[in-house]
Amino acid sequence: MQRKEQAEPAAHRLSVTTRPLSDVTNLLHRLPNDGPLAWVRNGEGLVAWGQVARLQVSGRERFSRTQRWWTNLLSTMVIDDTVSVPGTGPVAFGSFAFDDELGTSIVVVPKVVIGRKGGQSWITTIGQVPTSDLTPVVAVPTDPGIARWSGGKLTGPQWESAVAAAIARITAGEVDKVVLARDECADFDVEIDPRYVLQRLANAYPSCWTFSVDGLIGATPELLVRRIGDLVTSRVLAGTVSTHGDARQDARAATQLLDSGKDLEEHAFAVRSVARALGAHCTDLDVPDEPRVLKLANVQHLATDVTGLLADGASVLSLAASLHPTAAVCGTPTERAFTVIRELEGMDRERYAGPVGWFDAHGDGEFGIALRSAMIEGSHLRAFAGCGIVAGSVPAMEFAESSAKLIPIKSAFEHHSI
Repeated sequence: MQRKEQAEPAAHRLSVTTRPLSDVTNLLHRLPNDGPLAWVRNGEGLVAWGQVARLQVSGRERFSRTQRWWTNLLSTMVIDDTVSVPGTGPVAFGSFAFDDELGTSIVVVPKVVIGRKGGQSWITTIGQVPTSDLTPVVAVPTDPGIARWSGGKLTGPQWESAVAAAIARITAGEVDKVVLARDECADFDVEIDPRYVLQRLANAYPSCWTFSVDGLIGATPELLVRRIGDLVTSRVLAGTVSTHGDARQDARAATQLLDSGKDLEEHAFAVRSVARALGAHCTDLDVPDEPRVLKLANVQHLATDVTGLLADGASVLSLAASLHPTAAVCGTPTERAFTVIRELEGMDRERYAGPVGWFDAHGDGEFGIALRSAMIEGSHLRAFAGCGIVAGSVPAMEFAESSAKLIPIKSAFEHHSI
C-alpha cells in the first residue's frame, strides 16, 4: 500500500513560552479567520492560529509516523512553561483520516495557543511571533448567506438500499454490526467563515467538543480518548433517538431507548471494542454494566464512560491509534465491517469519523471522533452523518436518524438556507 508523508519543517531551534493570562471568557472570540484551530467544550479548551509546522500523512502507520515527527520536532524546542498543566507548552492539533487506505491526515503546530481550564487561562507562543500575530485584529465572523443544499454521493433511496444490503449481510452472519454514513453538500455565494459555524455550534451544543482543524469543523458528543497523566477516559455513544422539545415525550423516548434490544446491542458492540483496546494499555478499567442516556439539543444517545489507569506510558496518540476505529463508527468485526463500508457506502469519508483533537509534549491530550461535522472548502461545505446498522435495523428509520444527526451543521445556517 502506498503511503504519503509530507512535512513542512520548523526552524532548527524553536523557543516555546507559556505564561498565565487574564481569564478568557470566550475562547472562540479570540480566533482570527485565517486557519482557526479549536477544541472547546463548555467554554474551556484550546484555540490557536498561525503555523510553525505542518504534517500531511496517510496510510496505516499515520499515527506512529505522527508520533515520530512530533518527537523529532520537540527535540528542536526550548520550552519555558510557567503554567505546567495539560495543554500548556508546545501543542499540536490533529485530524486523522477515517480509513487507512483513503484520505490524508493533517497535523498543525500553531504559532499561538490560548487555553482555559478551571478558570485558569494561559497563552503559548512558538517561535518568533510578531505582535500582529500575537494579538490579531479579530473581525466579527462573516454571515455566509443562503445555503443551497444538495444531495451527496448517494440519494436517499440509494442509501436506504445500501442499508438494506448491510442488514442482509448481517443476517447472513458476515458481520455483526456495520456503520454506514452519508453526506450532503451546500454551496454559498461567498467564502464560508469557519468561525461563524464554530460560534453557532458552541452556543447550540455547549456540552459537545467544538473543533476546527484544517477545514474540518464540528461539534462532537463522543470523546474517543483523553489522557491526563495516568488517567485515561473514553466516552462511547451508540444508540440514538431524536428529541422533540417536550420533556415528557423525550423522557418516554429515553426509557424506550434504554429498553431497545436493537440499540442496546449496538451499544454493547461499541463498549466492548473500546474496553478491549484500552485493556492493552490500562489497568483498573471501569466499564459500567449499563449505559445511561445523554441528552443533547437534537438527539439522545446511549452513553458509557470507560476509564482506566495507564500502565505502559502510551501517549494519547498511541491510545487513539489503538482505539480507532471503534465499533461506534465502523462496526464489528472491524476488518469485515471496513470491507462492507468500502463496498456499500459509495464515498470517501476523508477525515469524518476519524480522531480529531490535540496533544502536547507530555503525551497528554484529547481526541474526539469527528462526528456532527463538515468539511469547508471555500464556499463549499460537505456535511456527514452515519448510523450503526444491526440485525434489527430498518432502512427508513436509519435514514431518519442520519437526518437528525445532520441537524447540528444544518442548523448553523437554518435561517439562511433553501
